[in-house]
Amino acid sequence: MSLEVSRTSRLRATAHPLRLQMLSLLTGAELSAAEVARELGITQANASYHLRTLQAAGLLVVGSEESVRGGQAKRYRHPWDAPQPGEASGEASGDAPDGTSRGTSGDTSADPVADPTEADEEARLAYVTTLAAAVPARFAERQTGTGGVFTDADLWVEPEVWQRVQDLVLEASRLVHASARPPRTEGAVRTNLTLAAFRLRDDARGAR
Repeated sequence: MSLEVSRTSRLRATAHPLRLQMLSLLTGAELSAAEVARELGITQANASYHLRTLQAAGLLVVGSEESVRGGQAKRYRHPWDAPQPGEASGEASGDAPDGTSRGTSGDTSADPVADPTEADEEARLAYVTTLAAAVPARFAERQTGTGGVFTDADLWVEPEVWQRVQDLVLEASRLVHASARPPRTEGAVRTNLTLAAFRLRDDARGAR
């Protein structure tokens, strides 16, 4: 599988609200399809389908297996910090849609492909649309009275300022991912962090 196809497959796999939620759920916990189904309030068959889709895209791994009545149950986890195909450990990947970087795993560009294919652009747009749609749904479930941070900025800044902004955003993303705990862990609180930081074309509509 080419790197471009692999990247597109990962983006397409996450362009679904349930699968996006599964990646978050399996960042802090290693769960079976039955457990995922209970957490998300869906059928086990539905959970199994989406888990297989994410696994096929390289976004989930089987952490362990356990004996259950009638066979073996796989327990999945999301290796959010694992190198993606074509990158060495600690290097940038480009687009592994798990929220861990500027592209996703550390690339300095939100669009590292010099000449992306139409399929790649469609997959990227589908992922961003799903990501954006998750915000109002989760906002409706917010714990009131606990504060929050909101910002929207279409601004012109010096390149070195933008680089620092991306570094800080990446640091926050990695911190929350690395600190993820299983649902309802004593002392932990449920949170939402949705980030999108990228350069805009100088001649884009709305440029000021």
